Amino acid sequence: MEAAVLAVALGLLLLAGDSVGDEVREAEAVRELVARLLGPGPAADFLVSVDRALAAESGLDTYSLSGGGGAPVRVRGSTGVAAAAGLHRYLRDFCGCQVAWSGSQLHLPRPLPAVHDELTEATPNRYRYYQNVCTHSYSFVWWDWARWEQEIDWMALNGINLALAWSGQEAIWQRVYLALGLTQSEIDEYFTGPAFLAWERMGNLHTWGGPLPRSWHLKQVYLQHRILDRMRSFGMIPVLPAFAGHVPKAITRVFPQVNITQLGSWGHFNCSYSCSFLLAPGDPGFPLIGSLFLRELTKEFGTDHVYGADTFNEMQPPSPEPSYLTAATAAVYEAMIAVDPDAMWLLQGWLFQHQPQFWGPAQVKAVLEAVPRGRLLVLDLFAESQPVYLHTASFHGQPFIWCMLHNFGGNHGLFGTLEAVNQGPRAARLFPNSTMVGTGIVPEGIGQNEVVYALMTELGWRKDPVPDLVAWVSGFASRRYGISQRDAGAAWRLLLRSVYNCSGQTCSGHNRSPLVKRPSLRMNTTVWYNRSDVFEAWRLLLAAAPNLTASPAFRYDLLDVTRQAVQELVSLCYEEARTAYLKGELDLLLRAGGLLAYKLLPALDELLASDSRFLLGSWLDQARAVAVSEAEAQFYDQNSRYQLTLWGPEGNILDYANKQLAGLVADYYQPRWGLFVETLAQSLARGVPFQQREFEKNVFPVEQAFVINRKRYPSQPQGDTVDLAKKIFLRYHPQAGSL
Repeated sequence: MEAAVLAVALGLLLLAGDSVGDEVREAEAVRELVARLLGPGPAADFLVSVDRALAAESGLDTYSLSGGGGAPVRVRGSTGVAAAAGLHRYLRDFCGCQVAWSGSQLHLPRPLPAVHDELTEATPNRYRYYQNVCTHSYSFVWWDWARWEQEIDWMALNGINLALAWSGQEAIWQRVYLALGLTQSEIDEYFTGPAFLAWERMGNLHTWGGPLPRSWHLKQVYLQHRILDRMRSFGMIPVLPAFAGHVPKAITRVFPQVNITQLGSWGHFNCSYSCSFLLAPGDPGFPLIGSLFLRELTKEFGTDHVYGADTFNEMQPPSPEPSYLTAATAAVYEAMIAVDPDAMWLLQGWLFQHQPQFWGPAQVKAVLEAVPRGRLLVLDLFAESQPVYLHTASFHGQPFIWCMLHNFGGNHGLFGTLEAVNQGPRAARLFPNSTMVGTGIVPEGIGQNEVVYALMTELGWRKDPVPDLVAWVSGFASRRYGISQRDAGAAWRLLLRSVYNCSGQTCSGHNRSPLVKRPSLRMNTTVWYNRSDVFEAWRLLLAAAPNLTASPAFRYDLLDVTRQAVQELVSLCYEEARTAYLKGELDLLLRAGGLLAYKLLPALDELLASDSRFLLGSWLDQARAVAVSEAEAQFYDQNSRYQLTLWGPEGNILDYANKQLAGLVADYYQPRWGLFVETLAQSLARGVPFQQREFEKNVFPVEQAFVINRKRYPSQPQGDTVDLAKKIFLRYHPQAGSL
């Protein structure tokens, strides 16, 4: 009951400025989306309108569908987002289509199917939230407007109505710091490079990978204006940044008496790049800087009254005293409302589950009760595996959003907790005195495991879980490929019961496969599923290939499952090589290690090179395209390479953001595996123990060489995915004769 009251109150607060003019603009935005998605001809068959009255009773986003069967399909929504979600529902459930990152399947049947009885659907919660602060660095950092436009369309179609909009904030901070008296060189020294801005924004890092070129600021401000305009045109609520309390060290030169605390180091970085400075909540500079920033930000970009700020993200506060935590939290909020009395604070709840030894009941309560109830909106960031609402009395009455984190570092690797995701939102909604007001999708990186996100976006509009996940995933496969194919459906059912069936608090979407980690003799190859299910799904997809090769989504999935199968084979080869070394069997070591380093990895690289979505060249070219000079292009290129590999000057967060991309496998993973096998072989041949520290000393220059070289990689695919997947299958599948 409490959640329902909160949802309506929040809805009224944030929609208070709605008008007929907004309805017209939102309807036009959806019509333009339909034309972009389907083309102007098919778009004429859809009549879109927006009418707030649809949600008059519940205050929650609502859509209705009618018509078709030879007549135009009528799509009505209480907001532009609701209308776009209704359109997506029609395309998905009536036309068997799918909108996806890897390529949409939009073959419309003719005539368009009829909606025999008007279908009206209301979302069970106020919000469908999207984005993690880290997503801006792991996925969005190099995007241009064309790519952002696609993403915002995807957001609208999936019913997202609340999302971060954090581009361009460094340009605003630069204005504020200059106004406060900092020099340009001091500001340049503070900002990180583009690939690491997420962690500068949360106070974890400074300086590393910087400075930011002037052209970066100009382009990001321009991009932010376009992002905000498009989001608002659909009726989405953009979340802008606010001041969390972190300041450059140079602030002490301008204000020698300022009361600041230097926090501890983060992510194995020394204080040259971490140990950020935090203003004391009682210092007069806190409201001054906070209000200066928010005033300048909203002057430039306008506001929808929701702001994000994270003071202690993976950073231990200076004091565990509840009084300090209350004051630190209140200072952030008071700086917001000094500029915007209607401000609502969006807080990532990651801190509470990331450092449970610090965040005891008293500490959590001190933060949550420092802001008036209903003015702090908490993201339960990892709720599918480690929900915080359960042991915080539903965040002590503050509204919260049940979020699926799913992915860390933008890693490739088949992974999901689909049963937990399916059941989680309803369980949170039914929790005693629940204050849940929405669902959220908060991966660190996107563009992977689309089945997981398809389920989560659908749950944003469902009161109850999907009743039969096996049937649902079969339908997902049919929509994805535009045809119901027996072998493909069977493959997806095997994937559902294996890689997508992780359960328990230890489940994490962070790929720790030996393939993408620095080799050692102590690597963990344990998985939560039966590898034979992956190998059989691989076989079934290849069996389905003759009927589905025209589908871009199928070709993507065949490559992705083959990639996963090779990842499994690498783990098995590693186990054999390790065992052979420990037993002193040189021949077996060379056979297994040679297969891993000189057969499987080159075969994987060749396969990845057949699809533009798995090319290192495409990844780096996005970065280079942002530049206005060759020097900038090289700077952005190196920023991107560092993030993918070393993550810091000394491998500080080594391989956290690992990807499996053509070029990265060949020139980064393969050389270090080759060196590892060679080092083990020399150890046996000479009768001396393998020394991990010595190996790490020798392999670091190999890793570093990849980052600092200026090699350009192809951005156009080469080879045929199906042929290459079949070639790998016939050569390496444990039961290749069954194809």
